Amino acid sequence: MRVVIDTNVLVSGLLSPYGPPSRIVHMIASGALTLCIDARIMTEYADVLGRQRFAFLREDIQTLLGQIKAAGLIVAAEPLQSALPDPGDEPFLEAALAGAAECLITGNLKDFPASARKGLAVLSPREFLDRYQKQRPARAKKHR
Repeated sequence: MRVVIDTNVLVSGLLSPYGPPSRIVHMIASGALTLCIDARIMTEYADVLGRQRFAFLREDIQTLLGQIKAAGLIVAAEPLQSALPDPGDEPFLEAALAGAAECLITGNLKDFPASARKGLAVLSPREFLDRYQKQRPARAKKHR
């Protein structure tokens, strides 16, 4: 399943071993989810994870980002036709649309107004996991 995760979900998932963001990070690490990414997203991940206040080890950050890049789907995104409230969020929506992602997962739903989504589902981590669990039996039947 192709998804885009906002940086806040990645950071939350790494800071706390419990809860929806952590489960999503584990799903990415296990290959259950494929991240749609571009250079702007990878740069933001690196910049934010490298902040001193998080105290992540540089080697761990490099390993994680290397895995994301190797397993992710690198997309060439086109600019949005309407701006988001925070221009820094635009690469995430652009990558989701370019990669035909099933959804964008974020802790800041208000930053992605429905009028700019082009029908893309923008979900909180909890909403995503609920949807994923409901779809899981249907996916298993398709693969039999």
